[in-house]
Amino acid sequence: MSSSKLALGIDFGTSGARAIAINPTGEIVDSARQPFLAGEVSSPNAWQRLLWQLLDSIALPVRDRLSKIAINATSATVLLCDRTSQPLTPALLYNDTTARSLLSTVQAIAPSGSPTCSATSSLVKALWWQKTLSPEVLEQVAVLCHQADWLAGLLHAQPPVSDYHNVLKLGYDVRQLCYPDWLLALPIAAWLPEVKVPGAVIAAISPDIARRFAIPTTCQICAGTTDSIAAFLASGAVQAGDAVTSLGSTLVLKLLSKTRIDDQAYGVYSHRLGDLWLVGGASNTGGAVLKTYFSSDKIAQLSAQIDLSLPCNLHYYPLNSPGERFPVNDPDRLPQLTPRPESDVEFLYGMLDAIARIEAEGYQKLQSLGAPALRRLYTAGGGAKNEKWQQLRARHLYHLRGEVAVMRAESTEAAYGTATLAMNGLN
Repeated sequence: MSSSKLALGIDFGTSGARAIAINPTGEIVDSARQPFLAGEVSSPNAWQRLLWQLLDSIALPVRDRLSKIAINATSATVLLCDRTSQPLTPALLYNDTTARSLLSTVQAIAPSGSPTCSATSSLVKALWWQKTLSPEVLEQVAVLCHQADWLAGLLHAQPPVSDYHNVLKLGYDVRQLCYPDWLLALPIAAWLPEVKVPGAVIAAISPDIARRFAIPTTCQICAGTTDSIAAFLASGAVQAGDAVTSLGSTLVLKLLSKTRIDDQAYGVYSHRLGDLWLVGGASNTGGAVLKTYFSSDKIAQLSAQIDLSLPCNLHYYPLNSPGERFPVNDPDRLPQLTPRPESDVEFLYGMLDAIARIEAEGYQKLQSLGAPALRRLYTAGGGAKNEKWQQLRARHLYHLRGEVAVMRAESTEAAYGTATLAMNGLN
């Protein structure tokens, strides 16, 4: 192994966490994975335990050469912390609609089309806490942390710092790179975290953490990103018209565009990515619905039996609970998974076909709002391995606009994208 410096990317998702270490040429030199136990996904204590387990799992010779570390996590998963970064609230996950009663408040004050105008946005959750927490707890609040911010803070031991990808749904102006006046006028303004460019250095690793895990004290902890943007960075997509579909627990579409598009009527928003915009949305359909009915092994077994020469006569909308974010932003959208045929093969066929249809409808919606036509489509996430699903996607996308180059991403791991972000920044 050479003596070049290495970067570590860490991905916190809904089923667990993954770490990938790379060298300056992008070669993976080590990796580790840790699952959540049942009910742990919203527990900061579990987040911390998995982070320590991941670091312990990386080989000592690799840890000894780490120069940068960055973390991605689910967008709009947030918690409130005190001045010592200790959680004051349970975390509210990216898809938690507990705070939806405050959506009308946000809609009345935020600009039209703002990504904050969603029942699950970080800002809606912040205002809900401000309204419902006791005065004693509110008095202790120092900062609102996104999951990635809080985890990085465990490594650098400074006040939590965010990045302009994670704070988009908090109301941060990614064009002007500042918090807008309308947001600073709100009662939660004092909770807003400092914001850096994704990949920018926050601080050196804490001496205590460096000593505990045998990591050099010169290792820099960098601002992170969201899980879907990390997957995009891993994919190899670089030009306007390139897109990435993440087939994970949810269905996430990202399309590179020269034009920024925000339209919350359809759950569409834009992340800044250098000189381009990453336009997209996230549907609540996806792998989590499939796994409600079948194990991963069973999905693979049943998929192999699907006969794509036969038409799919089921018109499903697979959701685990009411509520959809994209391509229609409707918190009351009901699941549609009936009638259920006697054959599990047919049932899975219906769900896979529906998710593929929703993906095509999503890209059609993006293009109708002004995004460029699909040029190349990369696939990330666990669903990328399912060949029948890929064929169904190609079929629906063909109906959208003819032949589209659909290919597997260069890397399907969000942790890899975050490692490249730590190594190179947003280049």
